[in-house]
Formats: sequence, structure tokens, C-alpha cells
Amino acid sequence: MKAIVLAAGYATRLYPLTLDTPKPLLEVGGRPMLEHVLERLAPIEGLDEVWVVTNARFAPSFRSWAERFPQPRPGLGLTVLDDGTTDDATKLGAIGDIGLVLERTHLDDDLLVVAGDNLFSESLGGFGRFCALRAAPVVAVYDVGDLAQMPKYNSITLDAEGRITFFEEKPENPTGTLTAIALYYYPRDTLGLIRRYLREGNNPDQPGRLVQWLYQRTPVYTWRVPGRWYDIGSRETLEEADRAFGGPPSEPVV
Repeated sequence: MKAIVLAAGYATRLYPLTLDTPKPLLEVGGRPMLEHVLERLAPIEGLDEVWVVTNARFAPSFRSWAERFPQPRPGLGLTVLDDGTTDDATKLGAIGDIGLVLERTHLDDDLLVVAGDNLFSESLGGFGRFCALRAAPVVAVYDVGDLAQMPKYNSITLDAEGRITFFEEKPENPTGTLTAIALYYYPRDTLGLIRRYLREGNNPDQPGRLVQWLYQRTPVYTWRVPGRWYDIGSRETLEEADRAFGGPPSEPVV
């Protein structure tokens, strides 16, 4: 199993903090937030390689960081990939970056995708176990608890088995507070659908749009995130996460 960490954005909403530092390398709890992401991924059984996909502007920063970052566990490889873009006007978009990795690596394996600015208070080992049992696309979901926040996320409905029956990105009139977040599992046999999505000219940004397209073509299941989830999109959420991540991971990495 492989994983892609999406880290090619320019995080203009966090200027000036992100003028010279990519958002995933901003410190949370005294360490770059990307290190927390990788430590939460590390307990997933079968995961043997992680690709951090970034842009030409920040690739040197990620490579310098990667040289210093100790492996979260033996056997887990880490590679920084540069998508060649230099600003918001030329960026490939999150789904476009997934497609780039598929093309460059000729991937033929199960795939996890996570945003580099999504932080989790708990280990993601349970996500890996759930995905292995389902053997179908899976997206993590979280109850944000505030209907007013939903227009910046997505609105979903599920059946009794946790399968998505409705998905709307950036809803204008949401009716619930459960949302799909940027943590995905795509089994090997669905990678062709990702390539098809891009080949047909669909929106290459906002990774949830792929799920919105995908669930109408193949079953997509959901996994509820335990503990707290932090979407680092503002200085306020960055400061909140910084306070929360002062301690060790909730599940030891072995």
C-alpha cells in the first residue's frame, strides 16, 4: 500500500506565515505538522511508501526537512515529488496532483490519500484496518457540529452500512453536520476511475469532487474519525492545534 500526502498548495489565507514556509511545515506542538500526519499514518498495516507531492516553490523546503526527519517506523519510505508549478495560477489542483503521482510512479497498488494540513488526535491504524475489510473506496467523515461551518465543507448522507448515498461539495443549504474530509482510500482496481475522472476534464481541484463523482459509479464507504480532527485553514485553527498537540501520539508507533 502507498500513500500520497497532498502538500502542493500555497496557503495564501495564512500569509505572511506561509510566504516562505509551506503550510504542512508550520510548527504544531513544536514540530512541523507534516510529522504529526506521518506518525498517524505509520501504524497502518501494509503501508510501505509515502509520497509528499508539493510544488516547485516549496520542494527544496520539503527535501531539506525530509533529510532530517527520522522514519516514523522501519520500512516506511518517504519521497518528495515536485509537481512543477509555481503559483495558484499554474497549480494542478489536489486531484491533478494525485493523477501526476499515478503517472510518474506507474502505481499498481492500493492507495491512501491525505491532505498535509489535516491533523488527527488519534492514530489512523483503524482506518487502515477498516479499508482492508471493505476492499472498496473509503472516505473518512467527521461531525463538525456546526451547521454554519458546512458551506466550506461538503454535505453527505449515508445508508445503514455507511455507504454514501448523497454528496454535495460546498453546499448552500446543508441539513446536517457530517462531512467527508481529506483522508481517502482507493483500492488498486479503482485507480483507473481516477485517471478517467481527469481524462474527462472534470475539476482537478478540491479532492472531495472526486468522491462526489465516484460514488455514483461505484460504492464508496465511510469511516468515522475518532477523537478530534483539525483542518488547518486559518491562524485560529493553527493555534488551536498547536495547543492540542503538545503531548505524544495517542497510539505508540512501533
